[in-house]
Amino acid sequence: MESSIGNLEANLPGNGSSSKSKKEPLPAKLNAWVDGKLPDAVDDGEQQIIEAGEAKYHRLGWKGLTVMLIVEAIGLGSLSIPSAFASLGMVAGVICCVGIGLIAIYTSYVIGQVKLAFPAVRDYGDAGALLMGTWGRELFTFMLILQLIFLTGSNCLTGTIALRHITSSGICSVVWSVVSAVILLLLSIPSSFADMAWLGYLDFVSIVAAIGITIIATGIRATDSTGGLAAVDWSATPQGDPTFSDGFIAISNIVFAYTFASCLFSFMDEMHTPKEFTKSIWSLGILQIVIYTVTGATIYAFVGTDVQSPALLSAGTLVSKVAFGIALPVIFISGAICTIVAGRLIHGRIYANSVTKYINTPKGWITWLTVITILTIISWVIAEAIPFFDDLLSITSALFTSGFSFYLPPIMWYVLIRKGPWYSKENLLTSLVNLFVFIFGLVVLVGGLYSSIQDIRLNYREGDVHGAFTCGDV
Repeated sequence: MESSIGNLEANLPGNGSSSKSKKEPLPAKLNAWVDGKLPDAVDDGEQQIIEAGEAKYHRLGWKGLTVMLIVEAIGLGSLSIPSAFASLGMVAGVICCVGIGLIAIYTSYVIGQVKLAFPAVRDYGDAGALLMGTWGRELFTFMLILQLIFLTGSNCLTGTIALRHITSSGICSVVWSVVSAVILLLLSIPSSFADMAWLGYLDFVSIVAAIGITIIATGIRATDSTGGLAAVDWSATPQGDPTFSDGFIAISNIVFAYTFASCLFSFMDEMHTPKEFTKSIWSLGILQIVIYTVTGATIYAFVGTDVQSPALLSAGTLVSKVAFGIALPVIFISGAICTIVAGRLIHGRIYANSVTKYINTPKGWITWLTVITILTIISWVIAEAIPFFDDLLSITSALFTSGFSFYLPPIMWYVLIRKGPWYSKENLLTSLVNLFVFIFGLVVLVGGLYSSIQDIRLNYREGDVHGAFTCGDV
């Protein structure tokens, strides 16, 4: 398996001009796995395990894919959008929500096209192998696992905030973070995305209801306050002379909200008809743009510059408790999905040439539970080590989303699926679009990381957050 992937670059054209060579599949040894057969001879018992495993992991349709992308994408991101509007102002906030959303739809389309052209690509690590051989595979796999761990850590932190806020108890926040981690672990036990898809509907209803309650509650409070809606201090432009770090953290949090591209390879690998992925990314993309823009604009217009992050905290003490209670499913289900994606990737690498990879044998289940437990513990440590919501999301955006969702897809278009010279009449406009997206991704990487580090240092210096692994407020 390893040697085959190490030679993937042999399938690539030398100058990107041959469409035929670009669409050659991965080596036969990899495609054997896609067909549900081991590359070497197997006995009847193993073949039955393989057939059952392939049936288990290829049940996802485009509607199921949409649900899984919703679970991964529409959650924590929407809770940070109103505070991003407060930093950027109404006009820039709307432009960023719509513009970055359209870019995310395009880059997801590129990723889907790569999957269709190279069917044996099962995750971003395999895409890295196509671009840079074995070294690229290891680098991209490491980055993807880290991103998923950070995402689960973000959900663990949000769960801690939610449970502490709902109970209003003096229990140490570390205890609540442990409770959050345990819930995330239990929800990560199912290994098939199709098995988790039904939870996606609960996830979607949960976040929409929580956002709706927050919008209504903040609107009523603003209307009933002295001066009514006219007295709310929102603005079309940034207020209070925000620093570069403030503005870029806001942009990074919007970028974070469109992070679904990183798992698209993994989700598409379970589809029974992968070519229908376009229905999913358009459905999700438009839904995200509408939800994020409406959420950010309305809550900011109702609360003003004092809007908190997560946004549910702005709804008032009682209502925010209700909203957080309703949002608990999306907080934990979204985090569990990230753990499952990372666990499947690691488990599949460990048992690349064994039927144990299908997680339908005692050995498979034991190692699966071990892997997701370790991943959850690491995520919990990150949540405790970086105990502030906006900066944790911004770091995740800068380090990982900038690449998987923005600057890497243009490279894949140029190297893997481009037909003809980049400067040809048919390709010139697409080439310029990809160049813009590539530059945007690099700007998010550098600017977002710098801004996050600066803001973390400032927060610790001014004592705005509690220390790592302590019992203070989160």
